[in-house]
Amino acid sequence: MPEQNSHNMSSADLIELKAQIKEWALELGFQQLGVSDIDLGQHRQFLQQWLDRHFHGEMHYMHRHLDKRFYPEKLVPQTLRVLSVRLNYLPDQVPLQKRLSTPKQAYISRYALGRDYHKMMRKRLAKLATQIEHKIGPFGYRAFVDSAPVLEKALAEKAGLGWIGKNTLLINQKIGSWFFLGELFTDLPLPIDQMASAHCGSCSACIEICPTKAIVAPYQLDARRCISYLTIEHAGSIPTELRAAMGNRVFGCDDCQIICPWNKFAQPTRESDFTPRHQLDSATLVTLFNWDESTFMQKTEGSAIRRTGYSGWLRNLAIGLGNAPYSETILTALHNKKPSCNELVQEHINWAILMQVSKKEKK
Repeated sequence: MPEQNSHNMSSADLIELKAQIKEWALELGFQQLGVSDIDLGQHRQFLQQWLDRHFHGEMHYMHRHLDKRFYPEKLVPQTLRVLSVRLNYLPDQVPLQKRLSTPKQAYISRYALGRDYHKMMRKRLAKLATQIEHKIGPFGYRAFVDSAPVLEKALAEKAGLGWIGKNTLLINQKIGSWFFLGELFTDLPLPIDQMASAHCGSCSACIEICPTKAIVAPYQLDARRCISYLTIEHAGSIPTELRAAMGNRVFGCDDCQIICPWNKFAQPTRESDFTPRHQLDSATLVTLFNWDESTFMQKTEGSAIRRTGYSGWLRNLAIGLGNAPYSETILTALHNKKPSCNELVQEHINWAILMQVSKKEKK
C-alpha cells in the first residue's frame, strides 16, 4: 500500500466522497457498494470453532494467516475502511430445479457457466481506485477478489450488503444471493454504512434441501459433506456414501440458493461475460465426459471450472453418470474412457459401472 497521505478532508468532504464512490461503483457495473470499519472481533470465536470441528476439510489454507483474516490492518497496513461491492451473476431465469431433475444433463453451478469473475472484478475495483485518486490524489488501497485471507462475507455484512444466512451465504433482502463479492481496503476514514440485519427468521428450507446434509445446523456448514467442496476443493476420492446424493451436480451446488425464498427477487446479470459458454447449461453428462483433456482445456479457458482440473472433472462426471438412469450409451462411454484414466478416476468409473449394471438388472 502506498504511503498514507494527509488530505485533511472534513467530515462533509468525506460524506460527499463516499456518495461519489457509490455512484462510480454503479457506473462500473457493480450493483452495490458499502463501507465498513475493520472490527471483526465477533467472528473470531465462530471461525475458530468451525476449524476446531474440522469442518474445513482439506482447505488447510483456512488455518493460515488467521490474524490477517481478523485484523485487516495486518493484511494491508494503515487500512481503516473496507469498501465491499457486489455483482450479480445469475445468467437466466430458467427454473433451475427443472435442470436438477433432468438426471442425464450435467448441472454446473450457475456462477461457473461463464467467464471467471476474479480478474474482471479486480480490474473494476482498480478502475474505482483510479477514479478516487483523480478526485483526491494518491491514497492507500488494495483490491481483493478471493485472493487473500479476507473474511469477505463478514465485511460485506458490516457494510450493509446483506446478512449471512443459515446456509452461510450472504443474502440481500432486495435481490437474494446470486452475486459475487469484492473488496477495496483503504486508508480513507470514510463514514461507515449501517450493518445489515438478518431476515432468515424461522425458515429452514436450505437446511432441509441440502442433498448431503452439509448444513448441520443454522449457520454451520460442514464442508466435508458439501457438494461444492467435494466437486471443486477436494482432490481425492469422494466418499461412497455421499455419491448418490450428488445426483447430476458435477461442479458446485446451488440447492440452498434455489430454495431460498429471498431469491424470488433475484435479478439476471447484465454482464455478457457471465452468459453460459459451450452449452454448459444444457450439456449432457456423456457429452462432457467424452471431452479429451485438450478439449477440456480449450472449453474451460477463462473459466472457474479449470479449478477442478481434468481429473477432477472426470471424477465428478463419473459420479453423475453412475447416478443417471440406465443407458447403454452411458455404460459404453464409461468403459471406453476407463483405460486412459488415472487410478482415482478409474475408481469412480468402476463405481459408476456397477451402478449402471445394477439398474440394468432391475429393468
